[in-house]
Amino acid sequence: MVDHGGVIRHHELTGQDWELLAPLIPRAATGRPRVSDQQVVNGMVYKIRTGISWRDRPKRYGPWKTVYTRFHHYTQTGVFAQALHKSSPVRTRSAPSTGSSRPTPPSSAPTSTPTPPAEKGAAPAGQTGRSRLRPIPRPAAPALRR
Repeated sequence: MVDHGGVIRHHELTGQDWELLAPLIPRAATGRPRVSDQQVVNGMVYKIRTGISWRDRPKRYGPWKTVYTRFHHYTQTGVFAQALHKSSPVRTRSAPSTGSSRPTPPSSAPTSTPTPPAEKGAAPAGQTGRSRLRPIPRPAAPALRR
């Protein structure tokens, strides 16, 4: 946790959260001293939860460019996907006791029929297929007489 004089902010990671995430954060082998990984990750969480711009988040999370650059790097390298996978428990549902041999679908299974893919070359729904605005034809200017 970032020390704020004993205050734990509601949008920052708890000690348990950080214990799960810390092993997934890549370490820099050489270079300048880094801003604390936990401080930067808390800045990412603050930005995501509040929806503010990168530059407007509080300075206590380190330079905005550092927070943004690490967020982009962690997203591209799959750090967040690994963290979500590691933190979410696998849940299985048992088959209903009605004697049915069909398994119960997980709660995340779609309940409706998926929309079929559009035909190749077809415009997305609600669009006419024009890719850009066309100039408006103008009437020819009348010829000047001498």
